[in-house]
Amino acid sequence: GKPLFRIALHSSGTMRSWEEFMKESKAHGWPSFRDHEVEWENVRCLKNGECVSVDGTHLGHNLPDRSGRNRYCINLVSIAGRPPAAKDTEEAET
Repeated sequence: GKPLFRIALHSSGTMRSWEEFMKESKAHGWPSFRDHEVEWENVRCLKNGECVSVDGTHLGHNLPDRSGRNRYCINLVSIAGRPPAAKDTEEAET
């Protein structure tokens, strides 16, 4: 299979702010993604709620919130960030 460190599995900040993503993740204790943030061509959710990559690597679990909306709680070891672009860093410093 493809090396997983090069495959997008989830994208935070789509249809909600970074602050909202961080607030929910901190409150729940895990990086928490919603349906629209999952890269479904690279991720599967099994009947038992386990989330795995298409190659079978364990990622975490779907733990729906109180309203029944899916919340994919992903193990931190399965997540890699992307450093901000140089332009974004320069703008933040000014």
